[in-house]
Amino acid sequence: MSLVERDLKVIWHPYTQMQTALPPVPIVRGEGACLYDENGKKYIDAVSSWWVNIHGHAHPYIAQKVSEQLKKLEHVIFAGFTHEGAVELAERLLKILPPNQQKAFYSDDGSTAVEVAVKMCLQYWHNKGEKRTKILAFNNAYHGDTFGAMAVSGRSAFTAAFDSLLFEVEFIDLPNEGNIQDLKSQISNLKSHLACFIFEPLVQGSGGMLMYEAKYLNELMTHCRQEGILMIADEVFTGFGRTGKPFACDHVTEQPDIMCFSKGLTGGTMALGLTTCTQHIYDTFLSNDRLKTLFHGHSFTANPVACSAALASLDLFLEDSTLENIKRIEESHRQFALKIKDHSKIKTTRQTGTILAMEWETGSNTSYFSSLRDTLYQYFLAAGIILRPLGNIIYILPPYCITNEELAYIYAKIEQALEEI
Repeated sequence: MSLVERDLKVIWHPYTQMQTALPPVPIVRGEGACLYDENGKKYIDAVSSWWVNIHGHAHPYIAQKVSEQLKKLEHVIFAGFTHEGAVELAERLLKILPPNQQKAFYSDDGSTAVEVAVKMCLQYWHNKGEKRTKILAFNNAYHGDTFGAMAVSGRSAFTAAFDSLLFEVEFIDLPNEGNIQDLKSQISNLKSHLACFIFEPLVQGSGGMLMYEAKYLNELMTHCRQEGILMIADEVFTGFGRTGKPFACDHVTEQPDIMCFSKGLTGGTMALGLTTCTQHIYDTFLSNDRLKTLFHGHSFTANPVACSAALASLDLFLEDSTLENIKRIEESHRQFALKIKDHSKIKTTRQTGTILAMEWETGSNTSYFSSLRDTLYQYFLAAGIILRPLGNIIYILPPYCITNEELAYIYAKIEQALEEI
């Protein structure tokens, strides 16, 4: 029995309608920016395997550090205990984050990092004796699939079955020159009820790689600061170089109170979530009253093996060659976007750092469930490229180790698709 046949007997895949989906591709190994199936076919991983892989697959340095850690300590309960990897990772990350970030709280993934952040904000006000229970978020936001993370995400077909169970959230549009004053007025009117404002800085990934300018985000953040509203920057996707700087919040001068990380945190090696916060928020939970404790935790919180992967990934991320690769990809994307932007089938192109999105012209049908999505996905898969369109939006989000030749091949196949589909 083949691997695919065995899979279909026992596996339920994420974001997949199992009744109509094509059989999964059986991947057996990875190297650099590429993955290989059981028949030896090579696929360029142009989406970094759901945006997590920043240094390439099966990176020998990360593998070495993980192997060494497995021989020393695989796990220890993180309530009442600690270990070197968790402490060192927190120390090193806090040094390169905005200086107001002072404490690190570990969890399992991006959704749980957001859950922690939201609970921090809600309990912050509870501990202060103030009733602030509403949360501000952007339309089309995506912050995860657990209930709290889903609640602060935009309402869509993905949340429809659960809408009546999600807590109420105030949604606003992305800021721009035309609406920034109205948005600030909305925030001022709500400020006495708002526990926090959560946002994906500069790029809304799952929303369709929607991008907005740092200067308007900064203006909105400054206004929230003036109105005493806590801010959560969800950098699960945008962190670790994706926007051209180490973190998306490096593009603004105002800084959030809380930041969320996962995906690239371990270089895509394994699951790990991290939520950082200011000393002020941390201090609000310090008390002789045990009811002011942040009652949150996970069995695999600060897993030593995951921390070793994150430390190795951080070593690689801070190398000069990684920054050079980020700049190289950024410039390559820019040149390609200029080349195709006037094509009749391209509605618009948009780019932030290593993220390039191209919106395919489809008339009025721009749904995530557009049949064009499946056509494009299969077209590129047949060409040995993993691109996972968001409806009619193609995006390229490669590992930083991708070669110029591999990028050129992706671009050429997109141009070919524009002529053939």
